[in-house]
Order: sequence, then C-alpha cells, then structure tokens
Amino acid sequence: MTTRVGFIGLGIMGAPMAANLRKGGHTLFLHSRSGVPQALRDVGGVPCASPAEVARQADVIILMVPDTPHVEAVLFGEHGVASALEPGKTVVDMSSISPIATRTFAQRINELGCEYLDAPVSGGEVGAKAASLTIMVGGKQQTFDAVKPLFDLMGRNITLVGGNGDGQTTKVANQIIVALNIQAVSEALLFASKAGADPAKVREALMGGFAASRVLEVHGERMIKRTFAPGFRIALHRKDLGLALDGAKALELALPNTAAVHDLMNAGMAQGVGDLDHSALCQMIEKLGEHAIGKTE
Repeated sequence: MTTRVGFIGLGIMGAPMAANLRKGGHTLFLHSRSGVPQALRDVGGVPCASPAEVARQADVIILMVPDTPHVEAVLFGEHGVASALEPGKTVVDMSSISPIATRTFAQRINELGCEYLDAPVSGGEVGAKAASLTIMVGGKQQTFDAVKPLFDLMGRNITLVGGNGDGQTTKVANQIIVALNIQAVSEALLFASKAGADPAKVREALMGGFAASRVLEVHGERMIKRTFAPGFRIALHRKDLGLALDGAKALELALPNTAAVHDLMNAGMAQGVGDLDHSALCQMIEKLGEHAIGKTE
C-alpha cells in the first residue's frame, strides 16, 4: 500500500533512507536545511518549503536531523511539524537524541491526537544506502506495526524495545559499545604496528578469532588505509557519548571508559577532525604514541 511519507533531514543518512522509501513506491514530501537533493527530485520527491508543509501533505512524518535542539525546532519551532498536524498522523524521529527530551516530545505530539515513535538507527552511510540499518524503536505496539513496512524498506534488524524514549536509550547504549570498540581497535593496531608487525596482517588474523567485530572489519581497514571520509562523523558520535554521560549523571552511574573516549573525541574536535569519520579517533591515540597505524602519505 502506498503511503504519503514526509522526510525531514536529507544528509548523509537521510537522503539514502528517503531514496529507499521512494524505491518502495511511497509518495515523498521532502524538506532539508541544505535543500532537497536533485536525485530525490528526479525520482518524484516533492520539495516542501517548511516542516509544516511536510506535515500538511504527509500521513507519516520522519525526522533524521543531527541533535535534540534540531528535533525540537523541526517539531515545535516556527512553521514546525506540530503547527500543521492533524489527528491520526504519525511522527517518527529517526535522529539520535536525548531519551528524556524524546519522552517530552512524544507527549506533546500525543496531545495533538497523533502518534509518536522514536526510531534511531545504526549502520552508518553504508547501511543507509544498502537498506540494512538496525532500527531501535520506542512507542506503542500498534503504531510500530503500522509503520514497520516503512522500516522494512530502510533496515533489517528492527526491534520495538519498549515505550517512547526506549529506542533512544538503546541507541545511546549502541554508541557506547561502538565508541569503546573503536578505541580498542585503535590501541590494538597501534600496538601491533609500533611493535613492527604488519597491521593489515594482524587485522586479518584477528578477524578469525574472538576479537572479531564489525568495527575491526570496517574501521580497522579505514585506520590502516587512512580512509576517513565520513560515514558517521566524530562530532556526532561525541554528541551521542555526551547523551550517555548526561544520562549516567542523572542515574548516578560511573561510565569511566565512555568518559575517556569522550575526552579523546573532544581532543579530535579541538584538533579540527570532528568532520572526519569516527574511525579517525585512532589519530588521537596515534598522537599519544607518536606513531601512525598505517601509511599517512
């Protein structure tokens, strides 16, 4: 069944996600601060002048923007989604933002007679293009069931975790694991390289053992080949770890290794590499050891 879908936020992740919805036959109403890409216009995507116009035209409105303040502005700012919602419509926030703010946003949308799902994703640009994203959802079962055919066009591992906010909590947990894995792979390959072993061969050997991971597979190769074009930027991952540390403070938890990686990302921001892929975190560890994992020329 064809659905009138709004999609707001057409960056590295949002554009391919929207393209996959269009491939699935759905009508798209599009808005982005940077403009609607020509490729989406060419396949029939309808540009809209504001989030409110998207909300007027679409039955399901998807957001994919960088941070909590951006979601709040898109939903509740001037010409925002909420100003044009009619009862019965559904808002799906696929951004990665604060779980606490998410619960507030959901309540405000529910009070307008509309449904709300938080559905952050993992998988980066590669997963967005391949429609293989992991999608972590918070909200009502009935709403999830209604939207799942759209999720199926964008991802593979799709889980309703619990109520509103629980999807975002899951994404924060995901980002902790990924960040600490990047740190571990960076340190392991740096150790191997400084000790005189070929880091590419070390990575190949480790991929057959208990240390194997997607981070070692994908980002380990990036570290060795020095290919840091962004799939997921350090700046955005730092933001997610900030959410983790904010949550830990509220819960009176200690997350010492998360805090350490957050500090390394702060150093990366200070050194001007925040727009590189998060695998470039290895550069901060390399500076401490005065040695590079792979060729830098």
